[in-house]
Amino acid sequence: MKKLYGVTTAMVTPFDEQGRVDLGAVARLTEFLVDKGVHCLYPLGTTGEMLRLTAEERKAVAEEVVRTAAGRATVYIHAGAATQEETKILARHAHEIGADGIGVVTPVFFGANDRELEAYFVDVASCVPDDFPVYLYNIPQCAANDLKTDIAQRIADRCNNVVGIKYSYPDFLRTNEYIGIRDGDFSVMQGADRLFLAALALGCDGVVSGVSCVFPEPFVAVYNAYLAGDLDKARKLQRTAVAYCEAVRSGSNMAYFKEALRWRGVDAGHMRAPQLDLLPEEVEALHGLLGQLPVL
Repeated sequence: MKKLYGVTTAMVTPFDEQGRVDLGAVARLTEFLVDKGVHCLYPLGTTGEMLRLTAEERKAVAEEVVRTAAGRATVYIHAGAATQEETKILARHAHEIGADGIGVVTPVFFGANDRELEAYFVDVASCVPDDFPVYLYNIPQCAANDLKTDIAQRIADRCNNVVGIKYSYPDFLRTNEYIGIRDGDFSVMQGADRLFLAALALGCDGVVSGVSCVFPEPFVAVYNAYLAGDLDKARKLQRTAVAYCEAVRSGSNMAYFKEALRWRGVDAGHMRAPQLDLLPEEVEALHGLLGQLPVL
């Protein structure tokens, strides 16, 4: 089973001016990221505005990413949705189209207790073949539910295909606990871009990075330097990556990602309502800031 590793890029979802999914732009963005050397693609998650898309739109985007990547990068489709049944539909679809695996966020908005979280993930993981890998996805600051280590352990014990977790919260104590699941044979991907190098040193397999959708180069360079054992170089590159994170606000508003991609010559389309594109003065300020950053 292929697992996530290295620079796993959380992809934005391009929309046209009428708010429709732009599959041509999805294909071009996928090609851009593969060409830049990212290791894995992760569409339709938080960065991809997942809850603003219908199930059919999500299926179309997933199919386009898998088709365009054509095996040149590992592709995990985020399948978590507002309802358990839709999550299972999207999980099965990801398997049917030849994705390498899925990520599944905790239930969102409404509170779920530990027993409910365990039952949820076991049910979703069981709806796909036992050899189709599943990553749990914990982002408590957005989802309103926190997946504790002992519950993640129980899920992993019950589901052989639950191979890891994406943890998008900068808590290294919890991150270290996750690493200990299955006596260390459990993949942990940190979702805080600014902690990429530190996460690697701790024992994570990589980062799931939204900023790398816009600027993949410094993240790929950090990973390569780390693998080569050149920690001084990796630290310098991580500082460069952090500067780019701060310029595009680390994913707090995907409109900055899409405008920065446009600044790079990659048309990533528009935001879907109720979120809006940047105002002209915000665009001007962003372009000025990007122009002052280190050359990639």
